[in-house]
Amino acid sequence: MDLILRGGRVIDPSQGLDRVCDVGFSQGKVAAIGETVKSDASTVVRDVSGLIVAPGLIDLHTHVYWGGTSLGIDAEDFCRTSGVTTAVDTGSAGPGNFMGFRRHVIERSQVRILAYLHVSHAGIYGFSNTVMVGESEDIRLMDPVTAAAVADANRDVIVGIKVRVGRHASGDQGAAPLGIALQVAEETGLPLMAHIDEPPPSYEEVIERLRPGDVLTHAFRPFPNAPCTAQGTVKPAVLAARRRGVLFDIGHGMGSFAFKTARAMLANGFPPDTISSDVHALCINGPAFDQVTTMSKFLCLGMSLPDVIKASTETAAFALKRPELGSLKPGCAGDATILSVDEGEFDYVDVVGEHLTGDRRINSRGVVIAGKWWHPA
Repeated sequence: MDLILRGGRVIDPSQGLDRVCDVGFSQGKVAAIGETVKSDASTVVRDVSGLIVAPGLIDLHTHVYWGGTSLGIDAEDFCRTSGVTTAVDTGSAGPGNFMGFRRHVIERSQVRILAYLHVSHAGIYGFSNTVMVGESEDIRLMDPVTAAAVADANRDVIVGIKVRVGRHASGDQGAAPLGIALQVAEETGLPLMAHIDEPPPSYEEVIERLRPGDVLTHAFRPFPNAPCTAQGTVKPAVLAARRRGVLFDIGHGMGSFAFKTARAMLANGFPPDTISSDVHALCINGPAFDQVTTMSKFLCLGMSLPDVIKASTETAAFALKRPELGSLKPGCAGDATILSVDEGEFDYVDVVGEHLTGDRRINSRGVVIAGKWWHPA
């Protein structure tokens, strides 16, 4: 046994597990889980009593093409502090520049990076404090043929196709880029992640075209294009999409999460399928900050801790079609996140400036990547 996490409260929704026990890792994978996992002379043993041991957190919506796009952040720096062991980049790169992302960032990273490939040739290339160009607004940049080829050639790290539509992202092209991206997703057999911002197109118009296993990100965004009505009910098209198997992802970011929307959705028994930060250069210092802050907001809004963890582990792995992630079952990827839930008075803010005072905060206390304690400093 290479590493044992001793005496933590293990919360693994994939196994229905919530109890104090040990987790052992060997040869890069989870090797054992039980009341007392035996060590030998070469085993590194870490006492995590009083802390929570969860499967390695998956942030389903990040932008980590550092240096290749102006919105990219450093995945290792981010994951070191936020407890994330799998960062899923959502469309930073398109088929025209994906190989640079792969060679210079993904392959060099100790943190696992997976990617949704943008259907736009250069991905999200004009997103900064000084330039804001919706890449889907220019239909000439849609590159379905190359996108399908690049996705096929990089299936080890490309998990889906990304498209951004809305007034800011696609402008007067409306939902046209969505139709092109869906064709690429069909051609490659991959799921689609669709970004939505302000109309047009409408929230309903986008989700009615999504298929089972496709992901709508920014799902709990504020008005306009919120999933709930002014009366606080969930729109019928949203309910129908969930029944059909569409997945609803948070994707907090700088403009895509509102407490008002979240309260209405949770009050109607409609929690998010996945919780993600949409961390990038313009929101890492607020309002999104990181994955554990986004998770903390839902904990303070009334979701249970196991459900919050599930939305960042098991269900995110389901969305990625990577069952070896998001679980501490023996044989799964040797990733774990050590968390604390600290009590106090914490200020949280959403994208419209509403503040929420919460009494709890989830903090990352360390990560295990590929069966080894990954340096927290």
